[in-house]
Order: sequence, then structure tokens, then C-alpha cells
Amino acid sequence: MRSLVGLIAVVVAASVYLYYLSLYLPAAPRRRPPPAAEGRHEETEESEPPSRLKFPSDLEELRELAELLQFYKTEHTGYVLLLFCSAYLYKQSFAIPGSSLLNILAGAIFGPYQGLLLASVLTTVGSTMCYLLSKAFGKRYIINLFPEKVSMLQRKVEENQDSLFFFLLFLRFFPMTPNWFLNMSAPIVNIPITFFFGSVFIGLLPYNFICVQTGVMLSEVASLDDLFSWERLLQLLAIACVALLPGALIRRWSQKRLHVAVQSQNGSVADKKVQ
Repeated sequence: MRSLVGLIAVVVAASVYLYYLSLYLPAAPRRRPPPAAEGRHEETEESEPPSRLKFPSDLEELRELAELLQFYKTEHTGYVLLLFCSAYLYKQSFAIPGSSLLNILAGAIFGPYQGLLLASVLTTVGSTMCYLLSKAFGKRYIINLFPEKVSMLQRKVEENQDSLFFFLLFLRFFPMTPNWFLNMSAPIVNIPITFFFGSVFIGLLPYNFICVQTGVMLSEVASLDDLFSWERLLQLLAIACVALLPGALIRRWSQKRLHVAVQSQNGSVADKKVQ
């Protein structure tokens, strides 16, 4: 009971912080009046009233939010960065779906290089915070809710102790279970936090790379015709090849080293060493 109360207190405190941070949204950057009006009224520059912020639920909302934050970023870079980092860590720490949309948003707002670095660092830090929250408050509840999944993961971790880091990379590249479950169950099955941290950062780089590049393209195109031009299609092909390369290398290495679960024809899961 004490652990549940502690978890609720952390969630409430984080929610209140993020709510008040969004309310603190400063006035929008000033828009200059037309040249004709500028000569007559020098003092007519006005700041736009702040807009309401919310997590995007689809690509249309994502694009509107990206345009708004790009607009704010011209004069309030620090605030936009703090708000984005806080929102991302909130979602990742409490295993709330939708981090892919925030990765796309990172590319649209911060560009391909800063966006990828930011998304990768925030994914890793947020997942580690989820790991620590699970270790502190959630062990009993996760075992009660997912006993079979926890047992299977525990068995796989024990079988791959000699190559544990590469096994964790394999799980990130080819997830047999969702990332949110891996984040919460990792401390329960005694995965060291150093291995966990490194495997999240490296293992999710291809996924973050694809999302950020998608955000960059969405911020540059003006219509669907632009998105499906030959230049964009070639870009997408190159992104896919780069993103698949690390996974292919890990899969090739794992064929002789790792014990993983494979699915038989009747749908049951069987244990075997990948051949």
C-alpha cells in the first residue's frame, strides 16, 4: 500500500508541474505590421495571446503543434526546450503511449541532428526513470499483472547472462515484448541499470532516427504531392536502409550467440537457440 501511495504522489507531482509549466506559456513572438501601417503607427507591434497546449493525438494535431512551437522557438528557445523535455520525460517515465509522435515533433522543431540527439537522450533518460520507478514502487504489481511475461523474460535473461548486453539490444531491435514492459520489468529480472541504459540508447537509435527524419520532412513539405516526390521517396529509402543496418548486424551476430523465443506453427512459444 505504501508503494502505491508513493507512486500516486510522484504521478500527481509530475502532472501538476507539467500543467503549470504549460500555463506559463509566454506571449507569442511579435508579428510586424504591414509596411504601410508601419509608417503610420510605430507602436502597433503586439504580442499574440498564448495558446493552449496539449499532447498531439494524430498527425494533424502534431503538425499544428510543431508550427506553434517553431513560432515560439524564435524568441523563447529555452522555454520550448524545457517544455518539450518535460513532456517527453513525463510520457516515457510513466509508460504513456505516444512517444513516437514526440520523436516526430523533435525533428520538426529542432531539426535532424539536434532532434535525434534530443530524442535519443530523452528516450534513454525517461526509460531509466521508468526503470527506477518500477524498482521503487511497482515490483509487486507488475509481477501480479504479468506473471507469465515476467517469468519468460527472467528465464531468457538467465539463459543469456554471457551475452546479456547484446540480448538486450536484440530485444530493442526485434521486440518480443513492448518497450514499456521491458522498461518496467527490467529491475525485476535483475538487469543491471548500466546495461539497461546503454541498450536503450543504442537499441532505439534506428527507431528514433526514422521518427525524427519523418518530422523533418513533415516540417518541410507543403502538400502530399511534395511528400511523394522522387526526392522524398529516395530519402525515405535511404533512411530505411540506414535504420535496418544495425538490426541486421545484431541479428546476424545473435544467430550463434543468443537464446530467444520463437513462435511455432500452432502459435505457442518455444525456447530454442537461433540457428
